[in-house]
Amino acid sequence: MPTQAMLAAYWTAHQLQVNGIIVLNLLGALLLGLMVGYERSYHGRAAGMRTYGIVCMASAALTIIGGYPDLWFGGHGGALIVSDPTRIIQGVVTGIGFLGAGVIMREGFNISGLTTAASIWASSVIGILVGIGFYAAAIVLAALSAVIMIYLQHLEAWLPSRHAVAIMLKFKSEYIPREGVLRTLMLERGYDFAGGSLSIGAVGGAQEWRFVAVALSRSSGVRLSELADELNRFDGLDSFQLAHARN
Repeated sequence: MPTQAMLAAYWTAHQLQVNGIIVLNLLGALLLGLMVGYERSYHGRAAGMRTYGIVCMASAALTIIGGYPDLWFGGHGGALIVSDPTRIIQGVVTGIGFLGAGVIMREGFNISGLTTAASIWASSVIGILVGIGFYAAAIVLAALSAVIMIYLQHLEAWLPSRHAVAIMLKFKSEYIPREGVLRTLMLERGYDFAGGSLSIGAVGGAQEWRFVAVALSRSSGVRLSELADELNRFDGLDSFQLAHARN
């Protein structure tokens, strides 16, 4: 078959129709992923709308292409496929997963790199779509991923959310802190303990508390500088550390 005819097979009406179906599935998965991601973003979690949206969309792309094997490689699968492409896809996705894990960094309660890892994984799916000949779907997936990475953070900033603060308190050796008292103090300043974030240790007989405080609403919660000033005047504290957190 001439080369021009083989290339044209990738852009037939049937191919474009299937690509359109894939694109609709991508958009649906993206919207649902954004909904789940917003709930995590609202509660100050590290994996927010961008991460969930990209992962959900790319997962849908990998799943739906399995339903159209007769259209892979421009419909010339019988002549071009000499091995099982699904095994190749599985190997690529697994390998890229390890690569993406390498860009995720954790420092205390702060986790960074999740969106970058998700975008790396999505780019592998874009490559798979191109490899099997679903060019239009690959272009749309690349465009949607880029839009999410560039613009969605502005939408996240506009939507109601609650910011989180990672707090480390090192008390004086003679001072015995009480969790109820500390919770009350944080509530009076517009914060509450994030569930399951409290850890307590002891260094040289002095207790050290680490936890994440989540603002009660978008507008509540004193600024870090104000909170630092108040902690600086607290007699029972030996030292403290504050930082914005995505836990």
